[in-house]
Amino acid sequence: MALPPDRPLAIIAGGGSVPLHVAKAAQGAGRRTLVLGIEGEADADFGNLPHEHFSWGQIGRLERLLSEHGTRDVVLVGGVRVRPDFRLLKLDMGTVKALPEILSIITSGDNTVLTGVVRFIEARGYSVIGAHQIAADLVAPAGTLAGSPSSQHLSDAHLAIEAAGRIGLLDAGQAAVAIGGRIVALEGAEGTDAMLARVASLREAGRIRFAAPGGALAKCAKPQQDLRVDMPTIGPDTVTHAAAAGLAGIAVEAGRVMIIDRSETIRRAKAAGLFIHAVELQATP
Repeated sequence: MALPPDRPLAIIAGGGSVPLHVAKAAQGAGRRTLVLGIEGEADADFGNLPHEHFSWGQIGRLERLLSEHGTRDVVLVGGVRVRPDFRLLKLDMGTVKALPEILSIITSGDNTVLTGVVRFIEARGYSVIGAHQIAADLVAPAGTLAGSPSSQHLSDAHLAIEAAGRIGLLDAGQAAVAIGGRIVALEGAEGTDAMLARVASLREAGRIRFAAPGGALAKCAKPQQDLRVDMPTIGPDTVTHAAAAGLAGIAVEAGRVMIIDRSETIRRAKAAGLFIHAVELQATP
């Protein structure tokens, strides 16, 4: 979807480098951009980019900053490590008024929380824009980005993607590992890196036996996932953990998974002898 370049944009930023990448892409496209960093989460150096910070208890301040910037378009991007405990926060009046709605949202499952956040923002007259709509280079295009996967590696990759899609239907995870035609790990609440560490531990203990490098990690979006606010990601650390687990490579869903720090991710994959391959999946009828 093409976005009008003359409309001001606000980026509500969590942790990591992606908010900065999106802000620079927006400015490069000529959009007047304001970064609003979440205190305790946003950790990028926004330098000379226009930016402010707000805490979880300052919904009123957030709305005032959005109004002063004149924006109706909002991007939510970056990591959030823990859900806020509003019982322990100093709340401004805007937060107090919205507190019943906020508490209802944060007590839900992950996917429901994000859906609730989007509804909360849209109910106040804003449009939620995906980071990938501003910085299209964030998403993985179809094809091989690093290495040369064998037919067996690609078979494992497709099997792992199918498994990841199945657990995604349950809002349980986004990733899986397949080795030699067998699923050996499914992602849960621990996240992708911890799942890969588990695979490495199982291999070391002899519970999983294979000639390394072999098998594949796959990561894809949950079928019901709102990609505007929750697109799956891989990055340099993913490559490091996959290599430590003895895997041959990583497969992702083309167009629906971000590659953070792409140049470093690909460089690290090539250095470790891993492949990165993006698979274009058919839409479910």
